[in-house]
Amino acid sequence: MIPLSVLDLAPINAGETAAHALANARDLALLTERLGYTRYWLAEHHNMPGIASAATAVAIGYVAEGTRTIRVGAGGIMLPNHAPLVVAEQFGTLASLYPGRIDLALGRAPGTDQLTARAMRRNLQSDPDDFPRDVVELMAYFKPSVPGQRVRAVPGEGLDVPVWILGSSLFGAQLAAMLGLPYGFASHFAPGMMMDAIAIYRERFQPSAHLAAPHVMLGVNVFAAETDEEARLLMSSRQQAFVALRLGEPGPLPPPVAGYEDSLGRSERAMLAQLAPGTVVGSPESVRAGLEAFIARTGADELMVTAQIFDHGARRRSYEILAGVHGLPPRD
Repeated sequence: MIPLSVLDLAPINAGETAAHALANARDLALLTERLGYTRYWLAEHHNMPGIASAATAVAIGYVAEGTRTIRVGAGGIMLPNHAPLVVAEQFGTLASLYPGRIDLALGRAPGTDQLTARAMRRNLQSDPDDFPRDVVELMAYFKPSVPGQRVRAVPGEGLDVPVWILGSSLFGAQLAAMLGLPYGFASHFAPGMMMDAIAIYRERFQPSAHLAAPHVMLGVNVFAAETDEEARLLMSSRQQAFVALRLGEPGPLPPPVAGYEDSLGRSERAMLAQLAPGTVVGSPESVRAGLEAFIARTGADELMVTAQIFDHGARRRSYEILAGVHGLPPRD
């Protein structure tokens, strides 16, 4: 049995606010902690009306304060948006407050559109080599300081903050392998290069002080309910949000719509078909079979499950069903 973790986009439902979304995140973290999930990560996105985790380090602190044992982290911090020193200080602070429980996963996308990236004062003409250099600089801030060191991360230096590399292409796989870091692939929304990325990462992995052997975490959408029909209805909220995003019209997470996929044209159906390799949906038995097939096909070392479900009770139930069929050992 491989570990299961949670990726929460802190969805803002239609008719609700970011406050509701963040309260739901903390509630879901408490539940998944009891159910035996390993990590609870929040993602950095900006100018997205349906996502409440833009201030990711702040949201992580809120969730970590409400839980006791589950690891809490970023999946991920989009490093091109930030100075490495600032990220080291933020996560050094979190690790000081919640020792042994904070993860830091890094991505090189802006997590937004170009106009918003400019509003964040990001240099859109940055060198492609900046991301690897920034990762190395950031990791150096977590090392113990040395005599004469002029710039230090306080809090941060000397703290154990595990760093992951995230990606949806081959670039991140190569970088994670070269640095000897754990690797997470965004197969929940861009599964096209998943198998190639896994192969490259494992073939080129160089053991390091951080990790002796490759560790692959894969994102997967899971929509579980008592019946296949109910689960597909729940999934329609995610489908609507994905199509709207691809059409340049992001918004709050909409309520489910029966027969939504049947109402779409050919191009919209093609958009949704892209998600299929990273999605498991259905009754407990269907989810068990789908999850086993996904693990057998990919050889994943860990799965990071996301579920954009409109009704919070149904979302909780989906994670309960998944924990049960996968056999997670519950925590006291």
